[in-house]
Amino acid sequence: MIPVALGAPGGDLVLEIFDLTRRFGPFTAVDSLSLSVQAGEVFGLLGSNGAGKTTTIKMLTTLLPPSSGEARVAGFSITSQAVDVRRAIGYVPQSVSVDGSLTGYENLLIFAKLYDLPHREQQARIQEALAFMGLTADGSRLVGEYSGGMVRRLEIAQSTLHRPRVLFLDEPTVGLDPIARNAVWKHLVDLRKNYDTTLFLTTHYLEEAESYCDRIAIMHLGKVAAIGTCKELETSLGSGAHTLDEVFTHYAGTDLDSGGTFHSISTDRATAQRLG
Repeated sequence: MIPVALGAPGGDLVLEIFDLTRRFGPFTAVDSLSLSVQAGEVFGLLGSNGAGKTTTIKMLTTLLPPSSGEARVAGFSITSQAVDVRRAIGYVPQSVSVDGSLTGYENLLIFAKLYDLPHREQQARIQEALAFMGLTADGSRLVGEYSGGMVRRLEIAQSTLHRPRVLFLDEPTVGLDPIARNAVWKHLVDLRKNYDTTLFLTTHYLEEAESYCDRIAIMHLGKVAAIGTCKELETSLGSGAHTLDEVFTHYAGTDLDSGGTFHSISTDRATAQRLG
């Protein structure tokens, strides 16, 4: 399987990955990953459960050190400038990352303090974030009373309070119904347009990748199997009309045992239950 292309189209690069590798004992979860992402792109990382997507994001967000290789996020090294990387990014993980016993406003206030936003700016930023995500009327409610879509929008709001250059989203719409998924994506599209935020995301919903991603990389067994625009990936299968589903099956493999580990499945189901 030969990648369509490894580099981003011309422009400022906000993410550069060089032979990034992560091993867990004898198991290689991410194997010499190399790619680049242009500022302002919506970049999708696809693959079966266990392909290495979440491990990749954890390394890029400095939550997990690489075994070898390097990456630069917003110009900063993930291995030697981790603090600068964290200040330049936002991260929405698969699992729920807000406190249900606090209000939406209180969750945002905690993040504003964690990111050292100037005290005089905190209230304005919080109100702006609530309004931007359509949560102004619900800011004083306990998050435990929120719907799944509202929880995800709050998580996006808190992860962008400091206006990051790159927002990493790991399965941002997992467990949401179609209406809530569309609402989350509306706000993500607005976020990119209004703040020129680069979005780097994983998803199992191929229609989301096809509708919103400028480019897509497909991982298989820790490696990039193919990368390019949706049209380029479809063309890579040869003559005739092809769908992204066919592209995914071709590059991501069809092994029946590619459904991830017990831990990953348990986490996915728990997240879906909590958001649902």
